[in-house]
Amino acid sequence: MQRTGPRAGLALLEPLAAEGRLTGHHRQYAVRAHLLERAGEREAALADYRTTARLTTSLPEQRYLQGRAARIEARGDPPQR
Repeated sequence: MQRTGPRAGLALLEPLAAEGRLTGHHRQYAVRAHLLERAGEREAALADYRTTARLTTSLPEQRYLQGRAARIEARGDPPQR
């Protein structure tokens, strides 16, 4: 996705999400959150980081994801459109 950008990655995730096989899986939200953050969609990224932190059972992953969400919140910049 580095070459084609975060929007291309988000487009690839859409059919996977529509299939429903990854529903409730924390990694789906983690990847989406990262791509949304790179695309400048701060509020959506924040929501997905929070969701994935809630869904994972790994404490190190929870701390990492909560940290990513906190970093977005701390920036406080207005969401880009």
